[in-house]
Amino acid sequence: MKRLQAPLLVLGMLICAQGFAATAQQEKMKSCNADATAQTLKGDERKAFMSKCLKVTQQEKMTRCNATATEKTLKGDERKAFMSTCLKKK
Repeated sequence: MKRLQAPLLVLGMLICAQGFAATAQQEKMKSCNADATAQTLKGDERKAFMSKCLKVTQQEKMTRCNATATEKTLKGDERKAFMSTCLKKK
């Protein structure tokens, strides 16, 4: 029984740690939300601001991944695969 306790404890700790770690998207959401609150935006204005604020990150990521793919001179299926994995990263 003691053999199972240590691995289960470690596994439980890892699962809990993942639950508490905020993703990059969550951090960006907090930042955009704080900015919208500071500007006292409400309703449609707030929605539009949040949408624009969150899209900037995706556009930046796309630009960075595209530049890296170009540096590596990737083409065709290799480029598609690289871009897919790059854009899914945090």
